[in-house]
Amino acid sequence: MSEPASWGRYPRARHRAVVALRHRDSALPDFERPALPHGNGRSYGDVCLNDGGTLLMTRGLDRFIAFDPASGVLRCEAGVLLSDILDLVVPQGWFLPVTPGTRFVTVGGAIGNDVHGKNHHRAGCFSEHVRCLELLRSDGSRLICSRDANHDWFLATAGGLGLTGVITWAELQLRRIASPWMNVESHRFHNIDEFLALSAASEQDFEYGVAWIDCAATGKALGRGHFIRANHAPALAEGPAAKRRRLRVPMTPPISLINGMSLRAFNTLYFHRQRQAVQHDISHYQPYFYPLDAIEQWNRIYGPRGFLQYQCVVPPVAAREALNELLRAISASGTGSFLAVLKVFGERRSGGILSFPRPGATLALDFPNAGQATLDLLDRLDAVVAAAGGAVYPAKDARLSASRFRQFFPAWESIRPFLDPAMSSGFWRRVAES
Repeated sequence: MSEPASWGRYPRARHRAVVALRHRDSALPDFERPALPHGNGRSYGDVCLNDGGTLLMTRGLDRFIAFDPASGVLRCEAGVLLSDILDLVVPQGWFLPVTPGTRFVTVGGAIGNDVHGKNHHRAGCFSEHVRCLELLRSDGSRLICSRDANHDWFLATAGGLGLTGVITWAELQLRRIASPWMNVESHRFHNIDEFLALSAASEQDFEYGVAWIDCAATGKALGRGHFIRANHAPALAEGPAAKRRRLRVPMTPPISLINGMSLRAFNTLYFHRQRQAVQHDISHYQPYFYPLDAIEQWNRIYGPRGFLQYQCVVPPVAAREALNELLRAISASGTGSFLAVLKVFGERRSGGILSFPRPGATLALDFPNAGQATLDLLDRLDAVVAAAGGAVYPAKDARLSASRFRQFFPAWESIRPFLDPAMSSGFWRRVAES
C-alpha cells in the first residue's frame, strides 16, 4: 500500500502503520497510538493525516446494509462512497440531500467533516440528514448516536474530524427527485455587489446556487464571474445525452501548471465563454455538482509540491468589504486557482461543535505550493477573515495557527470530553495541542 496522502498532497506525512478495517471485524484491530480514521483521502490538508502515528483505513467498510425505496432511508457502512450511493439510488428516484463538490468521499468522511453543498440555505449540512450512526471507540465500546440518543456524542462526531472514534455505519434520509437532470441558469456578474444580489434573489426559487469567480481579475473586473443556480428537473420523456467520459492527468509534471500567466488566460477565456447575460441549460447532475470529478487525478497539475486549498466564511454584514479585500490580495499575489468557488451559506446551523458552515459568504480556491510566499499570503487572508468575524474550514486547511483556529472556533474545547484518547491527527496536534 502506498503512503496515504491528502488530496492537496501537502503536507507530506509518514505513518508508522496503516491498518485496514473490514466489515467482518468485531472490534478494532490492534494498533499503535495515536490513530486516525482515514476514508478516501479527499480532505485537502492534514485532518486526514497522522504523521508518525497509525491510519485506520475505512474503505473496507463498504457494504450497503438496508435501503427502503419507498421512504428513501438508507443504512450503509462508513466506507461507502457517495458515488456508490448515487449509483444505487438515483435510478430509483432519490438523491443525496447534501453533497460536496466531489462524489468520491466516504460517508464517514462526510460526517466527520460535516460537509456542505450548494443548497446550504435549504438543507444545511450533511449531518442534518443523518438519522443515526454507530461510533466504535478504541476501548471496544459502541455508541448509537442520533438526535435522540447520545445527542451530545452525535454533535461532537458531526464535524469532529474523526477524533471521537471510528464511525462504522450511518443511516441517511435521502430526498426525492423525478429525474437525474437539472434545470440550470448561468448568470454573468461583474462585481461582488451583483453576486450578492443574485444570490439573495435566488434563495426562494432555487435549491442550488454557486458561483465561479475570476480570482485573477483586477480593477473594474474585480469580483466578476458566473452565478449558476439550479433545481432538479421534472421527469423528462428524453433528456440530453449524458457525457460521462472521464479524462485523466497521467503524471505529475515537474512544476505546477497553474501560474500567473496560465491562470489569467484561463480565467479570461472562461468568463467570456458565455456571451449572453443569462444562459439556460438542462444538465445531467454530475457536471453540475461534480465538475472536477470528470478529470481523474486533477490534483497532479499542481506539480510535485502540491497545493493548499483555502476556504473561509465571512458573516453577511461584512461580506461585501471582506470579499473584495480577499480578492484584491489574491489577484495581487498573481496566484490562485482555475476553479474559485463563491457561495452563500444560509441561517441553518447543524449544531456540530466544530462544524464550519455559518451564515455568510464562503470563498474557496487552490494555491500552488510556492513555500513561504504561499504561507504568508494565506496568513494575510486569515487576518482579513478574522477582522470580519469569519472562520477557515479545517477540512481544507494545512497551516492554520493554533491561535487563529481558537479564534475561529471559540467553542473548540467543549469537544475534549468526547475525544477518543487513542485518536489524533496532524491537524489536531497543530491547532489544539501546541
